[in-house]
Amino acid sequence: MRRTRILTAVLALAAGLLAGSPPALAADTAQDVSFTADTYTWKNARIDGGGFVPGIVFNRKERNLAYARTDIGGAYRWQQSSKTWTPLLDSVGWDDWGHTGVVSLASDFVDPDRVYAAVGTYTNSWDPGNGAVMRSADRGASWQKADLPFKLGGNMPGRGMGERLAVDPNRNSVLYLGAPSGKGLWRSTDSGASWSQVANFPNVGNYVQDPSDTSGYASDNQGIVWVTFDESTGTAGSATRTIYVGVADKDNAVYRSTDAGATWSRVAGQPTGYLAHKGVLDAANGYLYLAYSDKGGPYDGGKGRLWRYATATGTWTDISPVAEADTYYGFSGLTVDRQKPGTVMATAYSSWWPDTQIFRSTDSGGTWTKAWDYTSYPDRANRYTMDVSSSPWLTWGANPSPPEQTPKLGWMTEALEIDPFDSNRMMYGTGATIYGTEDLTKWDSGGRFTVRPMVQGLEETAVNDLASPPSGAPLLSALGDVGGFRHTDLAKVPSMMFTQPNFTTTTSLDFAESNPNTFVRVGNLDSGPHIAFSTDNGANWFAGTDPSGVSGGGTVAAAADGGRFVWSPAGAGVQYTTGFGTSWQASSGIPAGAVVESDRVDPKVFYGFKSGKFYVSSDGGATFTASAASGLPSGDSVRFKALPGTKGDVWVAGGAADGAYGLWHSTDAGATFTKLSGVEQADTIGFGKAAPGASYQTLYTSAKIGGVRGVFRSTDKGATWTRINDDAHQWGWTGAAITGDPRVYGRVYVSTNGRGVVYGDTSDAGGGDGGGGTDPTPTGACTVTYRITNQWSGGFQADVQLSNTGSSAWNGWSLGWSFADGQRITQLWNAEYTQSGSAVTARNVGWNGGVAAGSSVSFGFTGSWSGTNARPAAFKLGETSCTVV
Repeated sequence: MRRTRILTAVLALAAGLLAGSPPALAADTAQDVSFTADTYTWKNARIDGGGFVPGIVFNRKERNLAYARTDIGGAYRWQQSSKTWTPLLDSVGWDDWGHTGVVSLASDFVDPDRVYAAVGTYTNSWDPGNGAVMRSADRGASWQKADLPFKLGGNMPGRGMGERLAVDPNRNSVLYLGAPSGKGLWRSTDSGASWSQVANFPNVGNYVQDPSDTSGYASDNQGIVWVTFDESTGTAGSATRTIYVGVADKDNAVYRSTDAGATWSRVAGQPTGYLAHKGVLDAANGYLYLAYSDKGGPYDGGKGRLWRYATATGTWTDISPVAEADTYYGFSGLTVDRQKPGTVMATAYSSWWPDTQIFRSTDSGGTWTKAWDYTSYPDRANRYTMDVSSSPWLTWGANPSPPEQTPKLGWMTEALEIDPFDSNRMMYGTGATIYGTEDLTKWDSGGRFTVRPMVQGLEETAVNDLASPPSGAPLLSALGDVGGFRHTDLAKVPSMMFTQPNFTTTTSLDFAESNPNTFVRVGNLDSGPHIAFSTDNGANWFAGTDPSGVSGGGTVAAAADGGRFVWSPAGAGVQYTTGFGTSWQASSGIPAGAVVESDRVDPKVFYGFKSGKFYVSSDGGATFTASAASGLPSGDSVRFKALPGTKGDVWVAGGAADGAYGLWHSTDAGATFTKLSGVEQADTIGFGKAAPGASYQTLYTSAKIGGVRGVFRSTDKGATWTRINDDAHQWGWTGAAITGDPRVYGRVYVSTNGRGVVYGDTSDAGGGDGGGGTDPTPTGACTVTYRITNQWSGGFQADVQLSNTGSSAWNGWSLGWSFADGQRITQLWNAEYTQSGSAVTARNVGWNGGVAAGSSVSFGFTGSWSGTNARPAAFKLGETSCTVV
C-alpha cells in the first residue's frame, strides 16, 4: 500500500528534514578532508521492492529492453541475463533530491540507446526545485538534464496515469510532455535538450483531488496526463501526424492532432464523467483503448469504464467488462499484445478488497475473462497461482478470511504491460512490488499461469531509522509503508516484515546496548497500539500499551540494560515506563515532541532535544532538566546519538541553512557542546567499529564538509574526514539515519528516501568482508528438531532447531540432510545454504556461529514440494549424526 508513503515524505518535509536546496554556508575553519583515500563498494540490504511502481515501459524495437519508474525512488532498467533491475538515478544529489521522483519515462523506439525521464517529486512547496527532463544516450548509464520552468510531481496524486512523456516513433528528435498545475503541453524538437510550451493546445486540465487542501498537495490541477502517437500516420524521419493527448478533465478528456501537433481539437463523441488514466493505441487494428476512472488515483477510484475508439471511423464503443453499477473501482492499468492484435488487458487498480482484478480480452474488448471469479461466495476460482517465495513478506503475515487471499494480486495496479516481443511475459506494478508472469497465454487455454515477483534489484523503501546491534542480526530498519525488517543476511530478502503489530510506518526503533536482545519500535497504525517490544533481537514482537492520546509513533529510546523505556509519541507528551510498557507515566521538564535517546552505558540516563534545547534525565526518564548549552540548532531538524561504551559521550547533528547547522560533540552528558569547525552542515550521526589501531569508534555522517555534500567517515573523533561515497552514488536525500556496524570496520548503513537501505564496505585493510560465514568444523553431540509450520499446494515452511548437547561450545556449525521427496528450498533465513539434488547443507551466518554447550540455534526456510512432503530422516553436524526429535 502506498498511502503512508505520502505521509512519510510530508512529515519529513514539515519537520524541515527535506528542506531542499540549502544555500551554502560560509565555511568555518578549514578541515582536513580527503576525497580519494578510500574506495567503497555499495549495495542494498535486500528487501526487493517495498514501494509503488506506477510505470513500466518496454522498448518496441529491441527485445528485453524495459524500464520501470517509481514515485520517489528513481528509475530502473531491466537486465534480462540476471532478471534483475539496475538503478539509473543514484547520481541525483542532495540539492536535487526531488529528482528521485519520476513522473514519466520514455524509451526511444528508433534509437533504443536513448531513454528519457521526467523528474520532480512535488508540485507544491514541499519540493522547492523545479522539474526536469533527464536524457540519456546510453540507456541511463549517464544523463544530461534539461531544467523546466515548472514543477513535476512523481509523488503527487495522479502519478499512475500516463505516460506523460512520449517520443515520436517516426521522428525521434520530437518529444511531448504533459505538465501538471495548469502548465499545459510541452514539446522538444531536439531530443529533449530544450522544451517549449505548445501554445495552441486548448486545455490545461481542471481536475483536482481535493480543492480544499491548503497544502497544495491534493488541490493541484493534475493537468496533461498522457500522450500517444499513432505510428501508422508517419514514416521514418517524418513527424507522426496523429497524436492523442489525455487531459485531466472529466468532460474533455481526449484531444487529437492530425497535423503533427500544429493544431488540436477535442475528439468528438467521447464519453464524459470520467478521467482517462491511459490511452493505448493498437495501430495494427486501428483501435485506441482508454481506461477511465472517476478519480485520479493511485488509490482512490469508485467507478470506472473501458472504451474503444476506432481511429478510422471515429466510433466509440463501451467495452467495459462489467456493468457500471457493478464497479467499485476505477480502471487504469491498460496494455495490448503487440504480437496478437486484438488482445487487450486492463486492471481494476483501486480495488483493495478483496483483491485487485485483471481483465483480458482476445477480441478487442468484445468479451472478457477475469483473473479470478467467485464460484460460490466467498470462494474464489483463480486463473493463476502465486509464488512469492523470493519475497515471502508479500503475504504481510496475514491470514485473511475469504474472499481475501494472501498474497494478493496487488493494489494500485496502474502499470500493466505485455512484453511487445513475448505474449507470455507480462509485468505489472503494485503499491509494494512488480509482479510478472512468463506463461500468460495459459490464461486463454484454460491453464493457470504463475505470478511471481519480478522486482529483484528495485529497492524502493523510505528509511526512517536504522539499528546495528553488537550481537544478533546485523541490521534492523524502520521503514515507511512496510514497517521494517530484521536482516540476518544483507544479501537475502527477509522472510517477513515486523509483525504483531504490523505498523504501516515505523518511525523509530532502539535496542538495549548491554542487552541487545531487547528491542523496541514505535510507529503509525490506523487502529491499535503504536509500540512493540522484542526480547529475542527483533525476531518476534509483542505489542505494548499506549498511554492516552497517542496518535503516532514519534521517537523511542531503550535504557542501556533494557529495564525501562522513554517514548515521545505523536499526540502526547514524553512518557516513561519500567518493564514493557504496560503502564506509562508522564515525564516532566521536557516538551512534547522532543526527540529522545538513551545513554548507552548508564541505564538511568536519557536525553532529549527540542527547539534548540538539550534535555537530560538521570532518573530513568521521570524528570528532565534543560541543559545550559547554547548555540545548538534552533529548529527541530536534529538527530543525535550517544556513543556506546562511554557514559555521557553525545553527538548532535542537524540545523538549517538560515541558522546553526553542523555537528556538535559533548563529553559531559550534554552540559556543554563543542561545534566541529570543519563540518559546514550535518544531518545524521552514527558509530561503527573502530579502525585498526584506533581507540575511538568510527564516526559516520551525511554532511557537507569542505564544500562537498556526501557521506563521510572519521576514524579520529572528527579531526579529519574522508568522503566515502562518490558522485555516482548519492541517492538524493540521505538525512534520516546512518549507522556503522559495530562488528565490521568500515561498514556503514545509509538511509535513503526511496532507494531503501544502502550499505557500503570499505577497501581499507580490516574493512567489510561481505558478510560471509565461516568454514566450521564442529564436534560433539547434537539434537535436531524439524517442524513443518505451514503447508500449502506446492509449498511449505519449516523451522529447524539445532541443539548443542555436548560439553564444548561450537565456533561455527554446518548441518546437512537429504530430502526424500524431491523438495527444494526456495528461501532460507538465519543461515547460509546450498542444495545439490536432494542434499542440503545449512551453515551459520556470522552472528550465530557460536553455540554454547546446552544452547541451541534455529533457522527456517520455505520450499516447494509435490506428491509427498516427508520430513528428513537424518541430520549430520559435520560428520556427526544428530539425534532427530
